[in-house]
Parts: sequence; structure tokens; C-alpha cells
Amino acid sequence: MPGFAKRIGIFLAVNLLILVTLSFTLNLLGVGSYFSARGINYQSLMLFCLVWGMGGAFISLGLSRIMAKWMMGVVVIDPNTTEPGMSELVSTVHNLARAAGLPKMPEVGYYPSPEVNAFATGPTKSRALVAVSAGLLQRMDRGQLEGVLAHEISHVANGDMVTMTLVQGVINAIVMFLARVIAFFIANKGREDSKISPNYLVVFLLELGLSFLGMIAVAAFSRWREFRADAGSARLAGREKMISALEELQRNAAYVDLTSKPSLASFKIAGKPRFMLFATHPPLEDRIARLKSAV
Repeated sequence: MPGFAKRIGIFLAVNLLILVTLSFTLNLLGVGSYFSARGINYQSLMLFCLVWGMGGAFISLGLSRIMAKWMMGVVVIDPNTTEPGMSELVSTVHNLARAAGLPKMPEVGYYPSPEVNAFATGPTKSRALVAVSAGLLQRMDRGQLEGVLAHEISHVANGDMVTMTLVQGVINAIVMFLARVIAFFIANKGREDSKISPNYLVVFLLELGLSFLGMIAVAAFSRWREFRADAGSARLAGREKMISALEELQRNAAYVDLTSKPSLASFKIAGKPRFMLFATHPPLEDRIARLKSAV
């Protein structure tokens, strides 16, 4: 129960921060109501949607390392630790980071979960976090672990956290813009000369429906990003290590995702897709087949 209360508190605090920050930003930009007696002010509406859509996404990105530590209970490992297993984990991550040309070594941590997974997050290549689960450390050998870590380092080197945020922010803005424009024309029965303000329940329902379409686009990009990180791991650690790691994930499919944190799902090495249209990761068999067929 205390853990649940803590997550609720974090959720409310972050959303309050986003609300205050973006409201202040809109006031600074002089964006007031985008509906008036003359109809829609498209310029104000576009700016409003961009600030809310992109701003919320980038604030979340800026807090991503902190949020991941709080939500997942990540224990950050001291780079100077003398504990053999932890020291080897840090050394492997740092060696891969240097090979990938990262400007600064990422933080390295683990989280106490029996799930077999790992993730990378952080706002920039210089402020990244790579974390592995206790379950993954227990079930994978050294070569498989290196393949997983190389995959996560590839995400950081590719700037995937930022590009995912950009994609999500653009989709958010488009959804908000279209929902309000469509709701306006529904309220006015398609007439330009009528200026009835839209019903906010209609706006909400349109946003809900359009968001599902947006999720399909974001998920498709995320799946492509996973294939690219697999290829990056093959270059950094060796193709056989990455293939072996993915095969081990197949064998431990029941333990791949036990934490149910949707906000981090797309950054983990594997997920549990229910519907492929909304899946953030391609099927493991497809990833293995692509690596095996790579020249």
C-alpha cells in the first residue's frame, strides 16, 4: 500500500508540474482563448496544441531518469564499487558506451524484480540511465547480458528517448488540434458562418478516438526502433550474443514484463504485445530472424 500511495503522489506531482509550467508558458506567449465570436483562431489553436502536446512530452522526458528510479525502485550502482558482480556490470556498460561514442558514461543500476528485462532512459546521451532487473541478472549468462546491455546502449546512442518524445509530442499536438477543429464543425453543423463553441465532451471523445490512431503510429515507430537497437547491439557486442539474449527472453516469456509500467514499456528490451498494432516491440521470433538473416 505505501508503494501504491507513493506512485499516486508522484503521478499527481508530475502532472501538477506539467499543468503549472505549460499554463505559465501559454501566458508568456499571450495565448488565450482560441475560440471567439469570429470562430477559430487557427494560429492560437496550433500554438496551444503544440505547447501542450510537445511541452508535456518533454517535461516527462526531462524527469525520466528520476521517474524511472522512483517507479521501478532502481538502485544506482556506485561506479567505484568493489562488489564483483556489480563492478562487472558497470564495467560492461561503460565499455559499450565508449565503443558507441557516448559523450558521458550513463548511470548503471538494477531494480529488484523477478522479471527478465532491462531498459534505458534519460533526457540526453549525457544523462542516461541503464538498468537491468534482478531476474535478468539471475537468468542470463555473461554473453547474453552483454547483448542486452549493448541493445540498451544503442538506444541511448541513437537518441531514441528524444526521438520517441518528439514523435509522441507531435502526435499529441495533432490529436488535440484535430479534435477541436472537428468538434467546432460538428457544433456548427459544418457551417463556417456559425460560431457556436464546441462541446467539451465531444472534444474529449474525439481526442480519445484519435489517440488510438496516434498510438498505432507511435507503436510502429517504436517497433522499427527496436530492430535498429538490435542491429546496434550486434555491432557492439556481436550478433551471436544478441541472438542468444533474445532466445533466452523467449524461454522466459512469462517473466518478461511483471512490473506493468506503461510509461517505461517502450524502453525495455522486450514487451508482451496483446495486439500487434499497439505493440511497442516486434515479436521476438521476428527480431531473431532479422538478426540471423543480416549479412
